[in-house]
Amino acid sequence: MTIERETPAVGGLEMVAARLAEWQRDDGAVQLHPGDLGWFWRYGVERTAAAVRTWARDGELLAVGMLDEPDLLRVAIAPAALEDEELARRIAEDVADPAAGVLVEGKVYLETPNDCRVRDLLFAAGWELDDPWQPLERDLTEPVEDSGLAVELVTAETAGVRAGIQRASFDGSTFSDERWHAMADGTPYARARCLIGRDASGEAVAAITVWSAGKGKPGLIEPLGVHRNHRGHGYGRAMTLAGTAALRELGASRAHVLTPCFNEGAVATYRSAGYTPLPVRRDQYRAV
Repeated sequence: MTIERETPAVGGLEMVAARLAEWQRDDGAVQLHPGDLGWFWRYGVERTAAAVRTWARDGELLAVGMLDEPDLLRVAIAPAALEDEELARRIAEDVADPAAGVLVEGKVYLETPNDCRVRDLLFAAGWELDDPWQPLERDLTEPVEDSGLAVELVTAETAGVRAGIQRASFDGSTFSDERWHAMADGTPYARARCLIGRDASGEAVAAITVWSAGKGKPGLIEPLGVHRNHRGHGYGRAMTLAGTAALRELGASRAHVLTPCFNEGAVATYRSAGYTPLPVRRDQYRAV
């Protein structure tokens, strides 16, 4: 059977999230996680479905792509299909041809697992490496130390507080309580936790959202933010510890996080919370 590419309907997102969870492995490549899909869900279920691309053979899902931006496709591949030649050629063809409806014209970017065949094909076609990103992980076999911060679970009533921290942590963020509710309505959020940290006076100073892929699977931090008016007090480390502990409670085998290598402060924060660096990740891009 040939490889078929689709954009799933809204009703197909549950299966997509399930497959992404299945493909997360302790001994496998760090790749697109159901939590990435869950975080994108803040834009609503219709927009989320429209951003997804799937590749399947004879009804078996082999790869899932998500358009984080019109020019950035992030792709996860089933562990058994990382070296599948037919799949790799179809993905490479689809991302190279704007008429295929996967990526726009002009300079575009593709994120794939480090050890997949499609990367070789794109290099051969002239694609280049983009700036490096640093994955980090923490094993969750042992209990996580206390964060030392007052931490609470975000609820519908405190969604506005959570959204406010996000906007105060990331310049240009458009996160809102409505978008938090859209995210919380998504399938992946059933195995997620959203937390707020408060200082000694009770003021909300930081927040984190963590995503489980199921018991015995790696979980994901996406995102962590510290209010710009409360930085320099160790709240980033504290919230990382709180989120990591939540992932352990959810049954995650380890916690993963990804940040640009140039963001040395973020890397230092995660390392201070017991995370260790993994081999760097670099997207590929097509120069114009």
